[in-house]
Amino acid sequence: MRWLVCFLLPIVRLYLVGFKVLLYQLFNRSFALPAEFMYLDLASLKSVRQFVQRFKAKGLPLHVLINNAGVMLVPERKTEDGFELHFGLNYLGHFLLTNLLLDTLRKSGQSGQCSRIINVSSATHYGGRLDLSDLQGGSCYCAHGAYSQSKLALVLFTYHLQERLWARADPVTANAVDPGMVDTALYENLSSPAKLAKKPVARLLFRTPAEGASTAIYAAAASEVEGAGGLYLYNGRKTESSVISYDEQLQARLWMKSCALVGLQKA
Repeated sequence: MRWLVCFLLPIVRLYLVGFKVLLYQLFNRSFALPAEFMYLDLASLKSVRQFVQRFKAKGLPLHVLINNAGVMLVPERKTEDGFELHFGLNYLGHFLLTNLLLDTLRKSGQSGQCSRIINVSSATHYGGRLDLSDLQGGSCYCAHGAYSQSKLALVLFTYHLQERLWARADPVTANAVDPGMVDTALYENLSSPAKLAKKPVARLLFRTPAEGASTAIYAAAASEVEGAGGLYLYNGRKTESSVISYDEQLQARLWMKSCALVGLQKA
């Protein structure tokens, strides 16, 4: 009898509890935290402005802004505002979004708990060139060059933005991150031979989306980078970006050009 009490009774109790849980779940929907999504088309300056208005109307704080949307190697196309798609979506949309949300980010941050801006760039920025007289690639369009340019622009933007934040002593930091080569749908515009070559390489060497997101999450949440801005992070470590990305005159000229393109009088 003692054996029954010590051994069998706990088993029976456990399975009875399990049965009660299953019975409850049969007739009751699972509790879930509310998830809120707000539509935003970064290829449309109008959509960016409308999104910011809707977000600010909610009166919510904003502690982290991760600029991660992008297209890669798409055929020559224009945004609804007439910008080359890589430059318009990957860079200008994020440039405008960030500037319009800066006041909310400033209010949300405080000393020792800065709000954080993370711009997702790419190693392709090392091969990028920026021609301020032909940012839309009108003279000679190359999808590879356009993508690299957009990612270089993000790094230049990050560094100049951080200088402006420091100058105002704002409780906001801006950093750029490189997720590495990640196995996502971004590669769907590769040529057919390149796609075939990519498959075995991707299985062996590419990172998963979760692994690719790790450095952006690190930049957004790690205590080690609290208060640190103007960094280029790769694989969770501070890394040197391209030589041209540190050109302060180019950073400033791109900033002024970008303000004019998106209609910011003074950012």
